[in-house]
Amino acid sequence: MARDTRSIVKMSRREGYALHPKAHKALVKRPSPPGQAAGGRFRSKSSQYSLQLREKQKVKRLYGLLEKQFSRLMKEANASRGQSGKVLLKYLEQRADNAVYRAGFASSRRAARQLVTHGHFMINGRRFDVPSLRVKPGDVLQVRDGSQKTEYFKRLDDVSPAGDSVGWLKADRKKFTITITGEPAREEAEPDIKEQLIVEYYSR
Repeated sequence: MARDTRSIVKMSRREGYALHPKAHKALVKRPSPPGQAAGGRFRSKSSQYSLQLREKQKVKRLYGLLEKQFSRLMKEANASRGQSGKVLLKYLEQRADNAVYRAGFASSRRAARQLVTHGHFMINGRRFDVPSLRVKPGDVLQVRDGSQKTEYFKRLDDVSPAGDSVGWLKADRKKFTITITGEPAREEAEPDIKEQLIVEYYSR
């Protein structure tokens, strides 16, 4: 399964946005883009196209998608009812790996993706290993019985503290379940996303 294996810290510096929890400190210490000498001149004022491109790259990398996956999702959002940008963010939030991350069963989306691809979760009683699977209200994700006995899940409270509360899912860490109770609202997506710039990028 294709995935982006580049340094998440370097990508965070490139976008000027923490794409991973561990990137926050790196951005404070080295806020300039990779390859930029400390104290050197920063980029000149960005063009509108550059702003659109950087926003697209930021969100794509934030949720861990490759270019083809992201553009395909944007096409689907454009064909759906509602504002394309908001629909895109809803689809990104509804990815199974993101649900695992939001529920606090992983400390990052990359870690959540790995848990899903390794088959540690079931959905509605059936094993699956596709991170892009889109969850919907009524779905129940559960850690497989065998996986619950692994050191990772035994120490879940230590390796991954409980996630931020979001209104569209309910996590039960004692039963190792995630129940999807609704659909993500726009304000529950990551902050500081300008989705209209992404829509404009793909409308060129």
